[in-house]
Amino acid sequence: MGLTSDKVLALAVLSGVLLFGGTVWLWPRLAGRSLRAFAGRVGLLLVTQVAVFAAVGLAANQSFGFYASWADLFGRETGQGVVVDHSAGATDGHLRVVGERRVTQAGGARPETAGRVEEIRVVGRTTRIATPAYVYLPPEYFQTRHSARTFPAAVVLTGYPGTAEALVDKLRYPRTALELAKDGRMRPMILVMLRPTVAPPRDTECVDVPGGPQTETFFAKDLPEAVGAHYRVGKGPGSWGIVGNSTGGYCALKLAMHHPGTYAAGAGLSAYYNAPSDPTTGDLFQGDKGRKNRADLWWFLKNAAAPDTSLLVTSSKSGETNYKDTLKFIERVKEKKPTRISSIILESGGHNFNTWRREIPATLQWLSERLDGPPGGRVAGDGGGHQK
Repeated sequence: MGLTSDKVLALAVLSGVLLFGGTVWLWPRLAGRSLRAFAGRVGLLLVTQVAVFAAVGLAANQSFGFYASWADLFGRETGQGVVVDHSAGATDGHLRVVGERRVTQAGGARPETAGRVEEIRVVGRTTRIATPAYVYLPPEYFQTRHSARTFPAAVVLTGYPGTAEALVDKLRYPRTALELAKDGRMRPMILVMLRPTVAPPRDTECVDVPGGPQTETFFAKDLPEAVGAHYRVGKGPGSWGIVGNSTGGYCALKLAMHHPGTYAAGAGLSAYYNAPSDPTTGDLFQGDKGRKNRADLWWFLKNAAAPDTSLLVTSSKSGETNYKDTLKFIERVKEKKPTRISSIILESGGHNFNTWRREIPATLQWLSERLDGPPGGRVAGDGGGHQK
């Protein structure tokens, strides 16, 4: 049974309940002062607490999607090796559909009415990075009258370590996009959902690591190329956007700023603005000062040419640690034309799924308004101010 299995969680909860009941029942019998009674009391307390903590930990992982498997939890995730078909004429040989699932929606499960989520495997043509992902295709993608139509697309990233499944099941991106489009609040859009941890268990912070994973190049070049070769994504300069939460939010902002020709808009939910250095990242820059500066969005805003892209940042006045930095980032971007900045500032909300679910509908609407537009990704009314 997998780490995220409901059966595993139910078994852990049941074990905790039974052990707690057993401790209460057996405690009077172990009230003596003998070594055996003492060892029994310690043993009961220990196994009960382990069971309770295991149940709480599994429940938290179910809710927040920290780890996808036991191997992921214990840092022994494998499966990076993928065979790539190099046969001539294969235009989409670096993307393979391996499964599909329905989008939860009342009124039918046919893709023409509810859309479809496909599970894919992507291998970067230039970086050779291999990673799983999910692709949401809106209902219009399958409708005969739209058979020649292309669609805008958005990359959707988790935090670290995160799971791609959480974007589908916990943050509900496909269902939210479906409902917004049906209500006429956004245009139909393809969503490419994955985690930024493409070289697990290392947190590469979407950086091209010298001598290591070329993560930024994968997201800026390989991923859009592979998806565009397999699906009907628009070819114009305003066809792609990117959004993420936490680490994924930092990646989204950085990729939109570094590669405005690829991403016309980038949204960072609860993002930070500079790559950290800790045991999960290792040495990302290998002493290369230029790479380190470029990964620092504060440095980039001050020293690099302002990119022609649209940015969205989110925070909460109470509950988020990035609130002051986010206000500062907004002011810095407002000074850098033609870069455009918008924001979602909640009164309260922590660094968690519940907060991001409150921000995702407005974020998807914002992306929809800025994709597939005039050359350069400009949209009328997208000024230099910010929205709350």
